Amino acid sequence: MAVTVSAAVLFGLISLVLIRTRYVQLGSALVLFLFGFFIASTGASKPITSACQAIAQALTHLTA
Repeated sequence: MAVTVSAAVLFGLISLVLIRTRYVQLGSALVLFLFGFFIASTGASKPITSACQAIAQALTHLTA
């Protein structure tokens, strides 16, 4: 059974955990940056979305 989760929801949950645990480093900053672009839907969100989709497709091909 496959479970799909919206990227905005996923990054929102990750950023909430990172903020609550006060774990702030480069990785958490990147997660919060991506979360902002997915939520704001700015002009830069389309290239970021397509890059994330490409990475997700590449990861699915690695596990198959």
